[in-house]
Amino acid sequence: MPEDAPVLSRSVEDYLKAIYSLSEGGAAASTSDIATMLDVQPASVSGMVKRLAESGLADHAPYRGVRLSPEGNREALRIIRRHRILETYLNQRLGYSWDDVHAEAERLEHAASEELIDRMASALHHPRHDPHGAPIPTRTGDVEIIDHPTLAQVASGDKVAIRAVQDEDSERLRYMEARGLLPGVVLSIESRAPFNGPIAVRVGGTDGELQTVGYDLATKIRVAVEG
Repeated sequence: MPEDAPVLSRSVEDYLKAIYSLSEGGAAASTSDIATMLDVQPASVSGMVKRLAESGLADHAPYRGVRLSPEGNREALRIIRRHRILETYLNQRLGYSWDDVHAEAERLEHAASEELIDRMASALHHPRHDPHGAPIPTRTGDVEIIDHPTLAQVASGDKVAIRAVQDEDSERLRYMEARGLLPGVVLSIESRAPFNGPIAVRVGGTDGELQTVGYDLATKIRVAVEG
């Protein structure tokens, strides 16, 4: 990442972060998905996408979606780094719970300087993951690729470890914490109901407490299958 990062508006930073998130799987981000993620009107998205393309931060082909340019990708990772370091610092050093840090980091990420973020990272001994298990980009823009399946995709009989969970919904995070569904926890998949039904798991491994996880919640939990 460049030492002298360009000054971008809060709105531009939010769009870059949203496009990055929506296109992580390789597909282009649609204007309708961007509008839903940012809770704005599709017409507003079209105008901003045009601005991003004109400034060299994104590439847009009509009816084919939006992708970040190399420069836009670097800026998105810089913003994501800020957000996830802020979350980690708030959680580890200031005692914020993992369900509160996302909203607080959203407010702070646009104002925090790169020097402040670097000092926070150093004070935390350069963490690799935020409290929700998401990888933190390095100062040079490298980031761990997340290709783990979701809990909804694994088979009965599998033993998995939770690697990351989606962090936007505080109520969902509190629910998962109360159920013990935290990064690092091992789950044993007992059974799966058909037609996207609930999944029975033992939390903590084969001798753990038997719980039922709904399909929608299972899609928000990334896991690594253990051998």
